[in-house]
Amino acid sequence: MNLFNRIVVATDFSEVSDAAVDYAVELAKTYGATVTLVHVYALPVYGFPSGALITTPEMATRLMAGAQEGATAACARVASSGVDIKPIVREGLAWEEVHKIADEVDADLVVIGTHGRKGIAHALLGSVAEKIVRTATRPILTIHRAPHTS
Repeated sequence: MNLFNRIVVATDFSEVSDAAVDYAVELAKTYGATVTLVHVYALPVYGFPSGALITTPEMATRLMAGAQEGATAACARVASSGVDIKPIVREGLAWEEVHKIADEVDADLVVIGTHGRKGIAHALLGSVAEKIVRTATRPILTIHRAPHTS
Protein backbone atom coordinates (compact mmCIF):
# COMPACT_ATOMS: atom_id res chain seq x y z
CA MET A 1 0.00 0.00 0.00
CA ASN A 2 1.35 3.39 -1.02
CA LEU A 3 0.90 6.03 1.66
CA PHE A 4 0.59 8.84 -0.88
CA ASN A 5 -0.67 8.45 -4.46
CA ARG A 6 -2.03 11.95 -5.10
CA ILE A 7 -0.61 15.07 -3.50
CA VAL A 8 -2.10 18.56 -3.80
CA VAL A 9 0.22 21.49 -3.19
CA ALA A 10 -1.10 25.04 -2.91
CA THR A 11 0.98 27.96 -4.12
CA ASP A 12 0.86 31.74 -4.05
CA PHE A 13 4.18 31.87 -5.95
CA SER A 14 6.10 33.07 -2.87
CA GLU A 15 9.39 31.64 -1.56
CA VAL A 16 7.47 29.77 1.11
CA SER A 17 5.21 28.25 -1.53
CA ASP A 18 8.23 27.27 -3.62
CA ALA A 19 9.55 25.39 -0.57
CA ALA A 20 6.17 23.63 -0.23
CA VAL A 21 6.21 22.69 -3.94
CA ASP A 22 9.75 21.34 -3.60
CA TYR A 23 8.74 19.28 -0.56
CA ALA A 24 5.64 17.92 -2.30
CA VAL A 25 7.73 16.92 -5.32
CA GLU A 26 10.29 15.13 -3.13
CA LEU A 27 7.49 13.25 -1.37
CA ALA A 28 5.97 12.37 -4.74
CA LYS A 29 9.32 11.00 -5.95
CA THR A 30 9.64 8.89 -2.81
CA TYR A 31 6.13 7.46 -3.03
CA GLY A 32 5.61 7.44 -6.80
CA ALA A 33 2.76 9.93 -6.39
CA THR A 34 1.35 12.54 -8.73
CA VAL A 35 1.20 16.21 -7.77
CA THR A 36 -1.55 18.71 -8.48
CA LEU A 37 -0.27 22.26 -8.11
CA VAL A 38 -3.09 24.62 -7.12
CA HIS A 39 -3.19 28.39 -7.36
CA VAL A 40 -6.30 30.31 -6.38
CA TYR A 41 -6.73 34.00 -7.05
CA ALA A 42 -9.44 36.43 -6.02
CA LEU A 43 -11.00 39.10 -8.19
CA PRO A 44 -10.59 42.41 -6.38
CA VAL A 45 -13.66 44.41 -5.42
CA TYR A 46 -13.20 47.91 -4.04
CA GLY A 47 -15.88 49.43 -1.84
CA PHE A 48 -16.62 53.15 -1.77
CA PRO A 49 -19.28 55.08 0.15
CA SER A 50 -21.18 55.59 -3.09
CA GLY A 51 -20.90 52.00 -4.33
CA ALA A 52 -18.34 49.42 -5.37
CA LEU A 53 -15.86 49.04 -8.19
CA ILE A 54 -15.94 45.50 -9.52
CA THR A 55 -13.22 43.98 -11.67
CA THR A 56 -13.83 44.43 -15.40
CA PRO A 57 -13.93 41.38 -17.68
CA GLU A 58 -10.64 42.53 -19.24
CA MET A 59 -8.97 42.75 -15.81
CA ALA A 60 -10.39 39.33 -14.85
CA THR A 61 -8.98 37.83 -18.04
CA ARG A 62 -5.56 39.37 -17.34
CA LEU A 63 -5.58 38.08 -13.75
CA MET A 64 -6.51 34.58 -14.91
CA ALA A 65 -3.81 34.61 -17.62
CA GLY A 66 -1.19 35.76 -15.11
CA ALA A 67 -2.23 33.07 -12.65
CA GLN A 68 -2.08 30.40 -15.39
CA GLU A 69 1.35 31.62 -16.46
CA GLY A 70 2.61 31.50 -12.86
CA ALA A 71 1.25 27.99 -12.30
CA THR A 72 2.77 26.75 -15.55
CA ALA A 73 6.14 28.28 -14.59
CA ALA A 74 5.96 26.69 -11.12
CA CYS A 75 5.40 23.28 -12.72
CA ALA A 76 8.19 23.87 -15.25
CA ARG A 77 10.60 24.72 -12.41
CA VAL A 78 10.30 21.16 -11.07
CA ALA A 79 9.70 19.36 -14.38
CA SER A 80 13.16 17.76 -14.35
CA SER A 81 12.21 15.84 -11.17
CA GLY A 82 10.35 13.25 -13.23
CA VAL A 83 7.22 13.69 -11.10
CA ASP A 84 3.87 13.96 -12.90
CA ILE A 85 2.76 17.48 -11.92
CA LYS A 86 -0.25 19.32 -13.31
CA PRO A 87 -1.45 22.85 -12.55
CA ILE A 88 -4.99 23.88 -11.66
CA VAL A 89 -5.90 27.56 -11.42
CA ARG A 90 -9.17 28.75 -9.95
CA GLU A 91 -10.83 31.99 -8.94
CA GLY A 92 -12.36 32.09 -5.48
CA LEU A 93 -11.52 31.75 -1.81
CA ALA A 94 -8.17 30.00 -1.59
CA TRP A 95 -8.94 27.76 1.39
CA GLU A 96 -12.26 26.66 -0.10
CA GLU A 97 -10.90 25.93 -3.57
CA VAL A 98 -7.90 24.01 -2.22
CA HIS A 99 -10.30 21.70 -0.37
CA LYS A 100 -12.56 21.35 -3.42
CA ILE A 101 -9.64 20.43 -5.67
CA ALA A 102 -8.29 17.98 -3.07
CA ASP A 103 -11.71 16.32 -3.10
CA GLU A 104 -11.87 16.33 -6.92
CA VAL A 105 -8.51 14.57 -7.31
CA ASP A 106 -9.06 12.42 -4.17
CA ALA A 107 -5.80 13.69 -2.67
CA ASP A 108 -4.05 11.68 0.00
CA LEU A 109 -2.21 14.76 1.26
CA VAL A 110 -2.37 18.55 0.92
CA VAL A 111 0.91 20.45 1.25
CA ILE A 112 0.90 24.18 1.99
CA GLY A 113 3.49 26.75 2.88
CA THR A 114 2.98 29.01 5.85
CA HIS A 115 4.57 32.40 6.27
CA GLY A 116 4.31 32.18 10.05
CA ARG A 117 3.05 35.71 10.49
CA LYS A 118 2.27 36.72 14.04
CA GLY A 119 0.60 39.58 15.79
CA ILE A 120 -0.82 42.44 13.77
CA ALA A 121 0.42 41.04 10.42
CA HIS A 122 -1.54 37.85 11.07
CA ALA A 123 -4.61 39.79 12.23
CA LEU A 124 -4.57 42.04 9.16
CA LEU A 125 -3.57 39.52 6.51
CA GLY A 126 -5.17 36.41 7.96
CA SER A 127 -3.81 33.01 7.13
CA VAL A 128 -4.96 30.87 4.26
CA ALA A 129 -2.83 28.03 5.63
CA GLU A 130 -4.48 28.29 9.04
CA LYS A 131 -7.96 28.24 7.50
CA ILE A 132 -7.04 25.20 5.38
CA VAL A 133 -5.75 23.38 8.45
CA ARG A 134 -8.75 24.29 10.62
CA THR A 135 -11.28 23.14 7.99
CA ALA A 136 -9.39 20.09 6.72
CA THR A 137 -10.94 16.69 6.14
CA ARG A 138 -7.71 15.31 4.65
CA PRO A 139 -4.14 15.17 5.98
CA ILE A 140 -2.36 18.53 5.72
CA LEU A 141 1.39 19.10 5.79
CA THR A 142 2.52 22.66 6.47
CA ILE A 143 5.95 23.85 5.41
CA HIS A 144 7.37 26.87 7.18
CA ARG A 145 10.28 28.70 5.69
CA ALA A 146 11.37 31.81 7.58
CA PRO A 147 12.02 34.84 5.39
CA HIS A 148 15.64 35.79 4.71
CA THR A 149 16.83 38.58 7.02
CA SER A 150 20.03 39.59 5.22
